[in-house]
Amino acid sequence: MFCYGGATLTGMTQSDIASENALLPWSHRQNAAVRIAVTLLAGAGSALIGTLAHRMGASSNIPYGLALAFAVMGLSAWCARARLDVSGLALHLIASSATAWGVALSTTSSNALIVIRFSAELPFFSEHAGNIWLYGLIAIQVAMALMPDRWFVVPPRTVIDRDAEHRDDAQPANDDQ
Repeated sequence: MFCYGGATLTGMTQSDIASENALLPWSHRQNAAVRIAVTLLAGAGSALIGTLAHRMGASSNIPYGLALAFAVMGLSAWCARARLDVSGLALHLIASSATAWGVALSTTSSNALIVIRFSAELPFFSEHAGNIWLYGLIAIQVAMALMPDRWFVVPPRTVIDRDAEHRDDAQPANDDQ
C-alpha cells in the first residue's frame, strides 16, 4: 500500500509509483530541500510581484492591481500547499509575509511601495490598498490552510497515444449510415 498525493494506492509496485511520479510537475518530483527552496522563492517572488502591482487602478477606485496581486498570491500558495501540504503553505506564508512587510517597513515616506497612511482625502482604494494587500495576503493563505486536502492534489499528466490517430488499420468514420 502506497500513499500518493493524499490518496492510498493498493496493488502498485515501486516501479509503477516511479513512473507515475515521472509525470508530475518538476517541483513535485524533487527532494524535500529543493521543494522547500522553490516554495520559499515562490512566496517571496509572489509577494514582490503583488507589492509592485497592488496599487494599479487604485487611484481610479478600480483595484485591478489588487485583484491581480491576490490572484498571483493565491496561485502561488495553492502550488505550495500541493507541493508540501500545510507545512509548505506555512513556509510560503512566512516568506511572502516577510517580503511584503519587509518592503513596507523598510521604505521611507518619500519612496514607499506600500503606502499605509495619507494626510489628504483620496479615493477609497487609493487610501486603503496598502492595508488590504498586507492583511489580505495573510488572509488568503490562512483560508487555504483551512481547505480540504483533496483540493490540492496534483494528478500526474497522462501520456497521449498520438500513434493511434495515424495507424493504417484505423477505420474512417462513415457518416452515410
